[in-house]
Amino acid sequence: MILRQLLLASVLLLPLAAQAHYPVMDCSRMGDEIACRIGFSDGTLAHGSEVVMYSYGEEVIHRVRADNSSTARFPWHDGEFFIQFDAGHEDPAEFDHVEF
Repeated sequence: MILRQLLLASVLLLPLAAQAHYPVMDCSRMGDEIACRIGFSDGTLAHGSEVVMYSYGEEVIHRVRADNSSTARFPWHDGEFFIQFDAGHEDPAEFDHVEF
């Protein structure tokens, strides 16, 4: 009887565990600065999380942490780059310089 109840509970709770909240990021250029708002698909913020600017050769150009409003700020970089917010889930959020 207990085994049956545990099995039923696990089947009912499995869909909740499968609903992962993926990282999201929206970046905009403001003069000589790039501001990226980061968070998760459920609307929670990611203040204090690391966001990294990479060259296309995957070399780190800048590494910053999001502030209390969940915004990461970078100086503008001339050249090809992309910005990545990797929250440790399956797929990180990325923003490419051509999107500006």
